Amino acid sequence: MRIATREAPPFAMKGDDGRWEGLAIELWRAVADTNGYEYTFEEADLNDMIAGVAKGEYDASVGALTITQAREQDVDFSHPFYATGFGIAARKEPASYFTLIGKFFSWDFMKTLAVLIAMLTVVGVLFWLAERKRNSEEFATDAKGIGSGFWFAAVTMTTVGYGDKAPRTPAGKIVALIWMFTALLIISTITGMIASSLTADRLEGAVTGPGDLDGVSVGVVADSAGEEWLARDGIASTGFSEVSGGLQALASGEIDAFVHDDPLLRYSVGREGLADLRVLPGSFGRQDYGIALPEDSPLREDVNIALLSHIESDRWLAHITQQLGQTD
Repeated sequence: MRIATREAPPFAMKGDDGRWEGLAIELWRAVADTNGYEYTFEEADLNDMIAGVAKGEYDASVGALTITQAREQDVDFSHPFYATGFGIAARKEPASYFTLIGKFFSWDFMKTLAVLIAMLTVVGVLFWLAERKRNSEEFATDAKGIGSGFWFAAVTMTTVGYGDKAPRTPAGKIVALIWMFTALLIISTITGMIASSLTADRLEGAVTGPGDLDGVSVGVVADSAGEEWLARDGIASTGFSEVSGGLQALASGEIDAFVHDDPLLRYSVGREGLADLRVLPGSFGRQDYGIALPEDSPLREDVNIALLSHIESDRWLAHITQQLGQTD
């Protein structure tokens, strides 16, 4: 059997002696041993791994091969053996001051501000209701009194305490006491959120998730599932033949972000000593890796049985943990 594969560490790696290793390679060897297949590995590019199987040039393709609708039209896939998502790599660089200022005009910040104003209005009305009859000099009986209540609630929350307004009635003092403690919690929470957000942006840069990819220069492996994922969201991208080329372009500033399969991206960034790059926390979208087989292949059932037996074994889980630090 002729089995197509390509470099995709840690799922498929070619050693200096020409021998192939990796998680997917080990998986195929287990499948082949179970079924008594004789085979040789042949290196191919990503397109040929699908087209070659469809044309009968290869008996199967093995590696970090994502199952997609477009590929399923040309070949059949085995049962998925690994589920993951897309990762986003970016440079470690401080965000510009324009980016930080923009945080104050974001929709989330405006919503928080609107809720805060609403709370101040409610508390101001409570002050006015409690004080308007017995303390009309400071909290007038008309609409101006509500404004005075709002002002008193605001200065109390900020702990400024100008002293120009103060509750005189027992009800007003109770409202003021409750509001003082509540305001402390509100201010400390908001301050922590703002400080955390701005500090993270200063340390991590402007790209913090998929929502930041529109409008920046994005790299991806050409003809990959990552390219399809970006295209579905209308995000233009620059294609690279290999992950290493895209990461080097990112490190040199030619692009602002690089999108690829999350485990492959983390492995490459960690192993290539690219200290100026980082992979964003979490993964995005959904990917399932499978073995590509010719359509209606009579081998599919036997491949699936052997594959499932191996990925449910302790050996597979140990290798996944060793290479990727997880037990999918």
